[in-house]
Amino acid sequence: MENGSFIEAVIMSYDTRLGTYAGSPRPGGPRATLCVSSQVGCKMGCTFCATGSMGFKSNLSAGEIVEQLVHATRLSQIRNVVFMGMGEPLNNYKSVVEAVRSMTGHCFQLAPRHITISTVGVIHCINKLKYDLPNVNLAVSLHAPLQEVRCQIIPAARAFPLGKLMDALRAYQEHSKRKIFIEYIMLDGINDQEQQAHLLGKLLEEYDVVVNLIPFNPIGSISKYRTSKKENVELFQKILRGVYNIRTTVRQEMGQDISGACGQLVVNLSDKKLPVKMEYTGKPEGIPDIEDLSILRS
Repeated sequence: MENGSFIEAVIMSYDTRLGTYAGSPRPGGPRATLCVSSQVGCKMGCTFCATGSMGFKSNLSAGEIVEQLVHATRLSQIRNVVFMGMGEPLNNYKSVVEAVRSMTGHCFQLAPRHITISTVGVIHCINKLKYDLPNVNLAVSLHAPLQEVRCQIIPAARAFPLGKLMDALRAYQEHSKRKIFIEYIMLDGINDQEQQAHLLGKLLEEYDVVVNLIPFNPIGSISKYRTSKKENVELFQKILRGVYNIRTTVRQEMGQDISGACGQLVVNLSDKKLPVKMEYTGKPEGIPDIEDLSILRS
């Protein structure tokens, strides 16, 4: 960055034609998604996330956010952009909105539905986003169906009570008429039990949502969590789908070998390889791209 700071952005390349969907061949073809950062560090302090261990350093300008797309397009044809890198996008609201408008403008011409903004639930900004960027996707890092557990995982959630957050999401959905993506990190013994699946199902059953279950990626010596067992993830998904009719996917694990996976982005130049590009090599039955969920049949 201009001030000498470093950030990370990740290109995820994959082929949507791998495997089947609902028993039929998948549509599409080779695609690439860019995961961009909006801040240097983050003040949300999520206890599973390496970026949170950095603390908050600074906001990126709109130009610095767009510059990540400029560099990425030199390496791959970018179809989707997700604001899921370093930082809480809605804590840098003005720059993120300006950056998205540039990405959807004449130069890049990305479709708004191919852009996703992720947030831990900054309520007053969600209330503005539905007017300022009505056609982008919203992803909410929920991670627990109870406020006390959510605060354990996301300390900043104390400022965003779950009841008020759900009210804001209802108002957002009524205005935007769009699905909301719910991100849920699976932590062994913390939020991955059968009872919590039912609580989450009851919390979300009246909303039009897609739940994305995210396997926890270890972050070295600062990790205090374990990855959920495969059978727990499968049962969690089965409950949400079968009992509550909530579309639920499991995020494919990508980039662990270069510490570029979900929750692993942190700038430590002394012991970390800086990734340039990642290729999708996950199992074909997974759906690796969150935007594709909004255009495939439910």
